[in-house]
Amino acid sequence: MIVVFGSVNIDIEMRVARLPRPGEVLLSNDYLIVPGGKGANQAMAATRAGAQVRLFATVGDDQFASFALDLLNEEGIDVTGVVEAKDSRTGCATIWVDESGENSILVGAGANLAAKASQVPDSALTKDTVLLVQMEVQPAENWALVKRAKQRGARIIVNVAPAGMVPEEVLRAADFLVVNELEGQTVAHEVGLDVEQATRVPRALASRYGLTCILTLGGAGLLCFSPDGGWSVPSMPISAVDTTAAGDALVGNFAAALDAGLPIEEALRWGSVAAGLSCMREGAQTAMPTEDEIRANLDRLPPTRKLA
Repeated sequence: MIVVFGSVNIDIEMRVARLPRPGEVLLSNDYLIVPGGKGANQAMAATRAGAQVRLFATVGDDQFASFALDLLNEEGIDVTGVVEAKDSRTGCATIWVDESGENSILVGAGANLAAKASQVPDSALTKDTVLLVQMEVQPAENWALVKRAKQRGARIIVNVAPAGMVPEEVLRAADFLVVNELEGQTVAHEVGLDVEQATRVPRALASRYGLTCILTLGGAGLLCFSPDGGWSVPSMPISAVDTTAAGDALVGNFAAALDAGLPIEEALRWGSVAAGLSCMREGAQTAMPTEDEIRANLDRLPPTRKLA
């Protein structure tokens, strides 16, 4: 089972010819309002990949709350751990997407800041649990939950998105750390690792803390290092429409593959294919591919390269 502790948002997405410069106003022909939030997105990704998922999160006492959870309910995700924060607004993200599919995002955390580690009972944290956390809730609540999960034998995936500081005791407790280039360099800098190039971060963190670090590189794929070696996994050749969901698709599907017992190399390829497929659709949760879609496209991914 996968336990996700994280954010639930409403996404307001606008397509533009290019991203605006400071002080500039651009016009968009239309906009989408869709459910989002990294916690909810990754829960959706893992569920569509065939995993059993429980989501623990917080929404506001506003009209957006039910809309933010409707699709999760439709997909059969256990949202009994999602609570309502009184006198608070459901989280909201504004997303600008340019013609190449690249995006800029601003998140209003809202009720996500009221999420508590105590919402997750000990009974949900077992040796058969994969715990997945991100950085759109209060970091202290993440770290409190990671500590409990480690004590109870759960496998732990920390997705440092958006970028932030991760305490060394959390790095020692985590089994997997997922970062992009900016996030990886932020983590390395905060713990005193002198790593100039982002691509050297996964090996350095894996060596020091005994974890497996996955560095996402957008269209260039990903690098992954454990203390025993690494892999370079390419991306699937696609024409991107919207890259908003790519990171969450990769993380959620990687977690689902681990939960299903796949070896790490296969889990990485599963996540990479899912990320590529998600970029071919608009939105976040609505863009997540199904298990059958991922299986049908695994052969399109170029070979993985083993690294010493």
